[in-house]
Amino acid sequence: MLMDELLSQKGVMKMEPWIIWLIVAAFFFILEIATEGFLVFWFGIGAVAAIGTSFLTENISIQIAVFAVVSIILVLSTRKLTDKMKPKEVPTNVYTILGKKAVVSQAIDNLKGSGQIKIDGDIWSAKSENDEPIEEGTSVEILNIDGVRAVVKKI
Repeated sequence: MLMDELLSQKGVMKMEPWIIWLIVAAFFFILEIATEGFLVFWFGIGAVAAIGTSFLTENISIQIAVFAVVSIILVLSTRKLTDKMKPKEVPTNVYTILGKKAVVSQAIDNLKGSGQIKIDGDIWSAKSENDEPIEEGTSVEILNIDGVRAVVKKI
């Protein structure tokens, strides 16, 4: 009571708890948009539950407890669901061809952006390491992978 009177005398307005919880919820929802983990969202839902609680009781401890309990229950109960939503890494063996020999199946010309090699029955787009054209049928060594193209040199 004394604090309310002091605040009103000084012209300071007391902010309602539900407004504070609304700001907290908005913060968590905006933070969720900026992150990729789908974890912060549940804290926003916990803050929404605290908004409802603030209409039932003015006790801030109860509101905080509801926020914490709801948030923790949601995080723990949806963990398996969110783990399934994460993109899985697809293991590739692209780098196993480094150092191997291949045959040019389409003439390599870096200026035209053309060229292919054949290695172990697979066709790869290719480019030469030093921009020199390499004729079809030439044996080459794979030096590196640049995006989706094999970087090769004449043997």
